[in-house]
Formats: sequence, structure tokens, C-alpha cells
Amino acid sequence: MRTLLSKWVVALALFGAGAAWADQTDPDLDSLFDILETSGAPAEVHAAEQLIWRAWMRHENETFDSMMREGTRAMNAGRLERAAELFTDLVEQAPDYSEAWNKRATVYFLQGELDRSAADVDRTLELEPRHFGALSGLGQIELLRGNGEAAIEAFQGALDIHPYLPGLPELIESLEETVRGREL
Repeated sequence: MRTLLSKWVVALALFGAGAAWADQTDPDLDSLFDILETSGAPAEVHAAEQLIWRAWMRHENETFDSMMREGTRAMNAGRLERAAELFTDLVEQAPDYSEAWNKRATVYFLQGELDRSAADVDRTLELEPRHFGALSGLGQIELLRGNGEAAIEAFQGALDIHPYLPGLPELIESLEETVRGREL
């Protein structure tokens, strides 16, 4: 079973997922998260992570899918106001689309609007509790707020879901030393 699942993930990564991928409700996500948690093979973990992101980004509704792509392009180009507008429209039209909330949280974070970003992260996690990207973002928010314990908790939550997130174990260890140092 494990070998078959591994071959399935590699095949999907190589040939791309079909139109069936649709946000956090994709039925294949459970298997992909299982691979993140249990696999020690870097290529397999990377493929599973990429497929998870692909599933989160896609939506069955072509209009919403197009809005996600346009908003992401705007965000990546530094057009944050436009990205915020698109993601706001998207969360209003598709309030159960977790990645729309996560992308808007990212835009708010980049704009320095930490409270709004945190609120959108909360909604993302309500819809997709396994969203390691949102948890990592929450950790960054809490770091900027000066709340080391909450940052550690968020980063550890992301690591519990995706044990191979680069740099996170070292960051958690460093934060724990810093937080402990303040308590002494």
C-alpha cells in the first residue's frame, strides 16, 4: 500500500493533477498529509507538499480559480492593494475557500496589518486545520507582536503537520532558548 501510494504521488507530481482538484475539500488531501507525516523520502515529501498547495489553490468554480490566480500574480508583483481587493472579493463570494483567506492574510501581513492578517489566518485554520502555511504565518505574526510563546506554539503546530518544513526546527529551538532566557 505504501509503495503504491508513493508511486501515485510521484505520478501526480510528474503529470499534474486533473480538474478534480478543488480547494481544501479535495478527498486526496488525507493521503497527501499522511505522506508528509510518515515519509522520510525527500522527493516524496516535496511532491506531496506541492500537490497539497495545488489542491488548496485550485477551485472547481472557474471564476474563483481565475480570481485566485490573478490575486496571486498581483501579490507577487507587489500590487498589494489590487491583491487585497481580489482576495476580498473572493472570500465574499466563496467564504469556504480556505486559500482565499490565507492569501488575503498574507497580503495583510505584507501591508503590516497584523490584526487583520491574524483574523484571516484564524478563518483559514477553521476551514483547513492542517494548513501548515497559515500556521507558519501565524508564527510570524506572533513574532512581530513580541509573543514568543504563541509564535512557538504556531510554528510547532506547522511542524507537527509538516515535519520537513525547512528551518522550522532550528527557529523553534532558538525561540525556546530566547523565551526561557527571559524567564530566568
